[in-house]
Amino acid sequence: MTSFVEKASFAQLCLALCAFDLTLLGDIAWALPMEEQDYYLQEIINRDHYYSFPDAEEEYSPFTEQPREEEIEPPLETEEEPQRFKLGKKELKTKKGNKKDKSTLETPPVKNGNKKGEKNKKSNERTPDGDYERRTTYEESWESCPPLGLETLKITDFQLHASTVKRYGLGAHRARLNIQAGVNENDFYDGAWCAGRNDPYQWIEVDARRLTKFTGVITQGRNSLWLSDWVTSYKVMVSNDSHAWITVKNGSGDMIFEGNSEKEIPVLNELPVPLVARYIRINPRTWYEDGSICMRLEILGCPLPDPNNYYHRRNEMTTTDNLDFKHHNYKEMRQLMKVVNEMCPNITRIYNIGKSHQGLKLYAVEISDNPGEHEVGEPEFRYMAGAHGNEVLGRELLLLLMQFMCQEYLAGNPRISRLIKDTRIHLLPSINPDGYEKAYEVGSELGGWSLGRWTQDGIDINNNFPDLNTLLWESEDRKRVLRKVPNHHIPIPEWYLSENATVAVETRAVIAWMEKNPFVLGGNLQGGELVVAYPYDMVRSTWKTQEHTPTPDDHVFRWLAYSYASTHRLMTDARRRVCHTEDFQKEDGTVNGASWHTVAGSINDFSYLHTNCFELSIYVGCDKFPHESELPEEWENNRESLIVFMEQVHRGIKGMVRDLHGKGIPNAIISVEGVNHDIRTASDGDYWRLLNPGEYVVTAKAEGYTAATKNCAVGYDMGATRCDFTISKTNLARIKEIMEKFGKQPISLSLRRNRQRARQRRQQYRQLSTV
Repeated sequence: MTSFVEKASFAQLCLALCAFDLTLLGDIAWALPMEEQDYYLQEIINRDHYYSFPDAEEEYSPFTEQPREEEIEPPLETEEEPQRFKLGKKELKTKKGNKKDKSTLETPPVKNGNKKGEKNKKSNERTPDGDYERRTTYEESWESCPPLGLETLKITDFQLHASTVKRYGLGAHRARLNIQAGVNENDFYDGAWCAGRNDPYQWIEVDARRLTKFTGVITQGRNSLWLSDWVTSYKVMVSNDSHAWITVKNGSGDMIFEGNSEKEIPVLNELPVPLVARYIRINPRTWYEDGSICMRLEILGCPLPDPNNYYHRRNEMTTTDNLDFKHHNYKEMRQLMKVVNEMCPNITRIYNIGKSHQGLKLYAVEISDNPGEHEVGEPEFRYMAGAHGNEVLGRELLLLLMQFMCQEYLAGNPRISRLIKDTRIHLLPSINPDGYEKAYEVGSELGGWSLGRWTQDGIDINNNFPDLNTLLWESEDRKRVLRKVPNHHIPIPEWYLSENATVAVETRAVIAWMEKNPFVLGGNLQGGELVVAYPYDMVRSTWKTQEHTPTPDDHVFRWLAYSYASTHRLMTDARRRVCHTEDFQKEDGTVNGASWHTVAGSINDFSYLHTNCFELSIYVGCDKFPHESELPEEWENNRESLIVFMEQVHRGIKGMVRDLHGKGIPNAIISVEGVNHDIRTASDGDYWRLLNPGEYVVTAKAEGYTAATKNCAVGYDMGATRCDFTISKTNLARIKEIMEKFGKQPISLSLRRNRQRARQRRQQYRQLSTV
């Protein structure tokens, strides 16, 4: 009895000491800096998992129930897993006295496994406990999974964790592929995750929030104008509980993946076999010798189906539209246009506006009830995309839009049918096909931020148009000007038209297209952000880089921008994370271009000052080149917005300007009182003036005609208000017309000359007769 009591007392004493140790451990943890607590707790509690792991055949798995010893069957004889990666030229070794590279590695790095045709048809999936299970549901060859969504923001900030951070602006939430740093890199918006210390025990972790088949990792260095930071090699670990971690193996040792050799070009490493887990961790081992541990990354993975999880099922985006959701290269784009034209020959027409630097035709599709001709009184609308070749989402959205409108028209959708009947729509999916082909060849995640952005001759089309803002503002600022620049249809400077001017052939083709057709409203689709930008795009103050610079039609542009943003699924969502550095929620997903960043010679400003067309830049997604699997969701995000924006072409006033004989007067000027920007009539005398609801005093005038003024009211219902004008010629114009009819001479001049000549002949005859 006594021995039993002594044993019980001894057990209680041990429990008390254990509790004291845990309390002390907690006190030590709370005494650490906030950014270091998770790291040191992980080190102390799970030290064995951090430094060494037994072989896959011997290690204990916390994820599956272990069989009893007598129930363990002998392992099956399997062939050795083939080596899928090439070894590096040199093994990574520790250099004595080198403080910049402190990691000790025994396994040579593995080069990137991103070449096609290296898939193993008999590969097996590996679970985190190290066992290999024969694939039962995947009978086809293994293909890499799509990105989890770090770049597209599907992965939230709360799903990203790191061992330490240098500061908040370099936290784990900034470790997203292609994320861009702010102008001031020391603020909250820097260009990567950077560890608080440079040692081989740092890590960054992604919580997929469900079991996921991980297949690869894409990494970048830090986006910075001044610093050079990137990771040159790393390990990959997986876990189901974020405590016990399994390192990806290369035979008997830990696999070392080769990282980046510079900071911007993404590098893909595919795992030798897919790993099924919830968490994945990247453990940098070496880094650029003159830099720090900094990374941007994307994880490739396929979330496994979980029908019992209502949260995931509710948030999964699906589409019912039967469209071709894929990326189309130049040849495939032409073929798709041909298919749409064959399906809807009565409402579509394919044409080209010119050629690219490499000779690729710039194809456009017209959608109208009378394709190929301008109907009097019918406004013309345009969508353009692909000015930056690597911003491909806009290109695919326009290809999807033309398919959708054709299908809905054939199905008898009254909304689409009415839009096609009352509007002449032009879709130009790829302004810069040369740049797109470059980005397409590399792939959706490996092109970086700028590959394919420029034309073949290195020109940014979006900013390659004539700078007419400066001409207008200098004219307005001068007190005495012999010839004042008009507030609309400003002519292109002669230097820009010369052959020696740095102007892309694609830009010249777009300008000719804009001048040929009487466009009323247009949108150019871009990528890399989620906002609608309206002009002006250039600041008026020469010494500023950001300044709100409104046009005379600022209230109209605001409404047009909001009409797209408010119907987009994400643009006006106050809960969404910013793409990079700018938060556009204060203006409901819209922004004045000049208040964002100043740009001279933008397509928006040129269109407004040189033509009648009101042009806006629509940034349709944070990811410039989303994975093919993202296209259905992106289509759902933008479909309603694309249609609503087209419908805005019927807002304001429209009409005809005729003479007394009923003939349309081309090039007549339409002025709205209080708005210092005019428009002009088309070749048939018809016009369209975008205005918000209200009452306006409108004047129509033309050279040689008396001006006419009317009060025109614009309602809130969709449909432009009819406001026609009939103007008569001035007396001076009539005199000029009569004079031109008679060779610019007075009516009686010829008669007077004949009489004078007859008088002279008679006098000569009399003189001769007297002699």
